[in-house]
Amino acid sequence: MKVIISKTDLTSLIGRVQSIIPTKPAIPIAANILIEALDDQLILTATDLTVSMRVHAEAKVEIEGSITLPAKKFFQLIKELTAPLVEIHLQTPEIATINSGSSHFKIHGMTKEEFPDLPDITSGSVIDLPSQTLKEVLAKTAFAAAREDSRQMLNGVSLQLNQSSATFIGTDGKKLAKAMTTLDASSQASGSYILPIKAVEEIVRLLDPKEDRVKATLLPDMIAVEVGASLLISKLIAGQYPDIARIIPEKQQNPIKLHREELTSLLRQVSLFTAETSPSVRFTFTTGELHLSANSGEVGEGKVHMPANFGGEKLEVAFNPNYFIDILRHSKDETVNFEVRDSYNPGMITDSSNTLFVLMPMRLDV
Repeated sequence: MKVIISKTDLTSLIGRVQSIIPTKPAIPIAANILIEALDDQLILTATDLTVSMRVHAEAKVEIEGSITLPAKKFFQLIKELTAPLVEIHLQTPEIATINSGSSHFKIHGMTKEEFPDLPDITSGSVIDLPSQTLKEVLAKTAFAAAREDSRQMLNGVSLQLNQSSATFIGTDGKKLAKAMTTLDASSQASGSYILPIKAVEEIVRLLDPKEDRVKATLLPDMIAVEVGASLLISKLIAGQYPDIARIIPEKQQNPIKLHREELTSLLRQVSLFTAETSPSVRFTFTTGELHLSANSGEVGEGKVHMPANFGGEKLEVAFNPNYFIDILRHSKDETVNFEVRDSYNPGMITDSSNTLFVLMPMRLDV
């Protein structure tokens, strides 16, 4: 193999795949990056055996070939180079020479045969979505998903397809986010899938505003997302996602309207007076106002209030302020609708989009 590529293009490729490389690889070869020179392209492939990514860029290929190199050392080296061009040349099937300007290096690697093959996705169902739409619905739901829950199904985002729409759901049992988008009339995909949270975060990072559309291919046990010159393939989480229908409150006729930025600011202020182990803020609704309060024996007490179009009997409920702020950060309107019946049932936050958020209440201290 002998290939010449601009340092800028190679750095860009590295930037797209480096987060795939596992810090503690299950097998030694997973710590390597597969480098292939083929058809005037340099192709990089990385995998952690659950999520895999392949990216490519134009290059001058003088001799086709492939090798896998230790990803961390290779990435660090390329980033430190100062010359505009990088040449990768194989001395032997397991030794690569890196030449750039007056710099010359030899790196020991392994052959391509030891690197896991990417799975065949040609038989999957395909959906086509606007890139920005997919990025938005994934970001709005991924934050609510669990990260290291013993219930594996919660460590991901649920995707439910019914031909005309796609529904994304994330929950950790304390907060929930549900976002929906419509699909093209030509879509025939249907079914339920659970995307691992790492795959979701990588897809969000991968989606390029320069690319109008994104193609997603779904199989019973994996998903592939193709954006421009990048392809991400991930295994899916096996199992049945929880039935969240019973958790979502019924919509109320007259939701409480709250100014999003003002509520966010006040929650940040009063959250400074909550206990670190179990932060809780009391929401007290009275005619025309929302009072927020918190107290901690170590810090002190905080009380703030803001206008609210509330006209019923006094209502008190407690929520984790950090979760509430997270939800407000993923809402988009100047005002949000807040619906809550009592201190024991979940609260629901909605805006003008096809997104809703649910937050479980905390114990209300007397």
